[in-house]
Amino acid sequence: MYHSYPSLVVGFHGCDRAIGEKLISGEYGFKSSVNPYDWLGEGMYFWENSWRRAEEWAQSGRMRGTVDDPFVVGAVIDLGHCFNLLDHYHLELLQQGYESLRELLQQDENFEGLLPDNSGGADKLFRELDCAVINFLHEMREDARVPAFDSVRGVFTEGEELYPGAGFKEKNHIQLAVRNPNCIKGFFHPREHNPDYSRV
Repeated sequence: MYHSYPSLVVGFHGCDRAIGEKLISGEYGFKSSVNPYDWLGEGMYFWENSWRRAEEWAQSGRMRGTVDDPFVVGAVIDLGHCFNLLDHYHLELLQQGYESLRELLQQDENFEGLLPDNSGGADKLFRELDCAVINFLHEMREDARVPAFDSVRGVFTEGEELYPGAGFKEKNHIQLAVRNPNCIKGFFHPREHNPDYSRV
């Protein structure tokens, strides 16, 4: 009853300018990321309300050789029926998904090595286990003919402590993986803040 996210959110997608301009013009459509290490499983990824993080992601893509001209696209998103990993019920559901996947894989005599690991240091930059569990959960729901999740939302603590002993890290963020393209109500060019405006 409370699993629909009640309002529109703004997300930012870091990409190459050529792709971003086509998204905004409508020439290029929705495309899910399907990497085995994606943090929230398959979907089109956005940083919730964080233009700066999307820009950093696009810039890092240039260093990786996957982006020629870093660019950020804004999107207005209705998360719809959201698998919200900030919600206790959905965290329990994720845990159940893991147990079901593990039990299924254990039926194979070569079980060792079938269940992937998260790796990539303290921040677990390569989330192959989480990705596998989330995707498996979606498949379970499809097989059971229960309503699909339109989106996945998760919070991540990442990076160095902001200061010694801090409970906050420099790259904390909320990430969105949109699975249903109809959740994206529109793409836009993010605007710069107008420093000349003041209320009198």
